[in-house]
Amino acid sequence: MKTLEKISATLGKHMAIIVLAVAGLSLFVPKATIWIDTKWINYLLMVVMFGMGLTLKLDDFKVVFTKPKDILIGCLAQFTIMPLLAYGLGHLFGLETGLLAGVILVGTCPGGTSSNVITYLSKGDVALSVGMTSINTLLAPILTPAITYLLLRANVEVDVFAMFKSIVLVVILPIALGFIVNRLFSKQTEKAVKVLPSVSVIAITLIVAAVVSHNSERILSTSMIVFAVVILHNILGYLFGFLLGMLLKLSMKKKKTLSIEIGMQNSGLATSLATLAFPTLAMATVPGAIFSVWHNISGAILANIFRRLDDK
Repeated sequence: MKTLEKISATLGKHMAIIVLAVAGLSLFVPKATIWIDTKWINYLLMVVMFGMGLTLKLDDFKVVFTKPKDILIGCLAQFTIMPLLAYGLGHLFGLETGLLAGVILVGTCPGGTSSNVITYLSKGDVALSVGMTSINTLLAPILTPAITYLLLRANVEVDVFAMFKSIVLVVILPIALGFIVNRLFSKQTEKAVKVLPSVSVIAITLIVAAVVSHNSERILSTSMIVFAVVILHNILGYLFGFLLGMLLKLSMKKKKTLSIEIGMQNSGLATSLATLAFPTLAMATVPGAIFSVWHNISGAILANIFRRLDDK
């Protein structure tokens, strides 16, 4: 078991490098990973979400009651800053309809479990990060389809019900099941949780490989503008989150947490939803694919910077 824990810790520590290497291989040599079917993405996401559920305890939800103001700030910021940034950047750079839909969908999705890991590495408020991710994820079945519809209704038809159904099945149910298993078999799950980072890293890497390899031609054929939009979307999310924390005079730990929680998105979910919500827009999956790779790299870099910051 200790060997597995060491392997898991190593994989978690070098996640950005692993994801980047696999993404590069999938992009330039798609045959190497194209055997990973895109139909697996939902199941892989379910594995990651189930793992998140296994780590959740009732104490994690106490933050909702002990720090309701911080949770409310995180929720409002998550579902306003990133969607509006996506809408603004998409129109500013004149993205075509499919790419615009994909960028906005990334913006309307909740934060992913990666944000909790990066918050931990950044010496931020992990309990608050988990609380924000959990609440935002629970709100996602309603808010993600609704905001996507509001921002895109003038450009494209949005299948709101398909998005709602997919989020419930792929995100909410696995988390709930993981939480229940943790409650019933807490002693066993305590041991399993120690090797969960390796499972999550493998699942996320496979998702990236599937998305990139099956979209390699589309990604390579898109202009650098799309990459610029995705990178700006992520970095501005970090920046606006941190500035909001400064404006509200939050502690440095909370500023870091808010910045990471807003900037990092569940882009794997966005890619999965794109195929359901926009079946006629093939390019809608591309922004999520690029974001999946980039935010893991930027998150690792940001963690190195944030680690050196404290309230002094």
